[in-house]
Amino acid sequence: MTRSPAENYRKLFQYYKSLGDRSLNQLSEEKAYFWSPGDESNSIAVIVQHMHGNMKSRWTDFLTTDGEKEWRQRDKEFSLYCESADEVSQLWGEGWQCLFEALDTVTEENIKSHVYIRNQAHTVSEAIERQLAHYAYHVGQIVFMARMMSADTWMSLSIPRGASSSFNEKQFGKGKNSEHFTKNI
Repeated sequence: MTRSPAENYRKLFQYYKSLGDRSLNQLSEEKAYFWSPGDESNSIAVIVQHMHGNMKSRWTDFLTTDGEKEWRQRDKEFSLYCESADEVSQLWGEGWQCLFEALDTVTEENIKSHVYIRNQAHTVSEAIERQLAHYAYHVGQIVFMARMMSADTWMSLSIPRGASSSFNEKQFGKGKNSEHFTKNI
């Protein structure tokens, strides 16, 4: 089975979103969204604010306007303005919705065309890959912080410790297949 690049990108973004979703869902206290390990470190809420601002800027009119919108206030994204976990969750959802709607406009015909980010040309696929790496980086931060705060109640997001052999046995027992790697994680 051959997937189009756009289909593969969608699956990868969905995978990283699901890691973030599953991490945020494991936070048992609202204050966990706002905890920061140090003065120069970002809380989960601030990371989400930044991702939201970036997503709205990059993905709004993705194929036709520069990815750094004039209305974006990037510096404000790093000053806590969310007041509740619900507000953080709302921003999280809005950002991803904007991204997925923009991905729906990517086709085989336009994937090699150019878009701009801060006036610098990128092919559509380069711009998508840039954002994929950026969001994976920040989702990793969210996962790490949620894991630290959840301690003994943490539910693994991938193969739990000590379960690699049984996971591999199950995967190899299926035989060769063309499922996307994210399907069973």
